[in-house]
Amino acid sequence: MINVTKSFLPSQEEYQAHLKSSWDKVWVTNRGELVKSLENQIKSKFNISNMIATTNGTLPLQIAIKALQLKGEIITTPFSYIATASSIVWEGCTPVFVDIDEATFNIDASKIEAQITDKTTGIIATHVFGNPCNITAIKNIANKYKLKVIYDAAHAFGVSYKEQSIFEYGDVSTCSFHATKIFHTGEGGAMFTRNKMLHDILSYHHNFGHNGPENFHGLGINAKMSEFQAAMGLTILPYFDKIFDRRQLLYNRYLSHLSKSKNLIFQKIKKHVIYNYAYMPVVFKNEKQIHMVKKALNKADIFPRRYFYPALNTVNYLSGQKMPIAESIAERILCLPLYYDLTEGQVDVICEIILKNT
Repeated sequence: MINVTKSFLPSQEEYQAHLKSSWDKVWVTNRGELVKSLENQIKSKFNISNMIATTNGTLPLQIAIKALQLKGEIITTPFSYIATASSIVWEGCTPVFVDIDEATFNIDASKIEAQITDKTTGIIATHVFGNPCNITAIKNIANKYKLKVIYDAAHAFGVSYKEQSIFEYGDVSTCSFHATKIFHTGEGGAMFTRNKMLHDILSYHHNFGHNGPENFHGLGINAKMSEFQAAMGLTILPYFDKIFDRRQLLYNRYLSHLSKSKNLIFQKIKKHVIYNYAYMPVVFKNEKQIHMVKKALNKADIFPRRYFYPALNTVNYLSGQKMPIAESIAERILCLPLYYDLTEGQVDVICEIILKNT
């Protein structure tokens, strides 16, 4: 069976070696040495200002909204995972969708201003499949209207734009370290900001509001990463460059084969980007073709995923504005298998089946 993704797992011995210090000290959570070590190693590797590791990738979005004191309307994208929009609703705000750019799949910055009202307080934009948004345009709009910017960078671990980590942009950036991601801690995530004062507020929020063991800074929730999660991250991080190179090779092999078809469209990666090859999305001619290809692949025990589907503006509790481009892409996109253990021969078979059915 070939699934759309497969978690990279180190040896159990390597994992246990990292866990030993936690075991010996009987310190398994509450920001132990392993969590702090993981944060420091990631910051050092990618030259990042500030980072807080968390137990998943959704809570950072909710905490960022809270920390930035966003109210009313938040402009966002209809083409992302449900957590991007559900976090806005969960925090008592209203998502206002702006359609996407057909080439990059990211929010179309040229359409944002038209949706800004006196109730707008922020923008949450997703770097879709790790492809950076139009950061400059979004920053200019935010400055003009005094809006806060949160980047959902769930897919963007290791991505850089203009020689700077993607996590250094926006007021807050968030990431997912879920087991399906290019770098993972089993389940986990992180939030990033260049602003040290904001970093401290985010930190209080993610630890019940604690400012020391006996003091409280204010309102908080529990989003702390455990030592077990951090141990997984510390074990996998040294392999990141190797994982990156392997995925790049497979991604380019897909492109080499599938570019032969005039019926397929591929995501356009922004210039000045070091990409991480987190996903292999392909847009088909129509929805009928997707069903045909998916059926043929499933028959061969290959399971891609319709990701992201459906467009968020069509979800029952989020419905409202029509988003023609996002809805069209969502109906026609398929993410193909891409992971470290996938072989070149398996990529060739997948491509052969797709080309035969398009």
